Amino acid sequence: MVGLERGEFVHTMGDMHVYLNHIEMLEKQLKRTPNPFPYLDITRKVDKIEDFKFDDFKLIGYNPQSKIKMKMAV
Repeated sequence: MVGLERGEFVHTMGDMHVYLNHIEMLEKQLKRTPNPFPYLDITRKVDKIEDFKFDDFKLIGYNPQSKIKMKMAV
């Protein structure tokens, strides 16, 4: 435990676009029921952000769905 409160993650996409050859696969993705969200466990308390190491983070409950193949649009 690190003594921190749970917060909010906000993500912004700056250059998002859909190509015509991706529409069918994206419609398939939109029909999926999302899996429960995972959570991030920070395993130790650090005083400075640069003191974190890779092993200080554990992703708990990550259960991705199967991939949907799409051709690269050029």
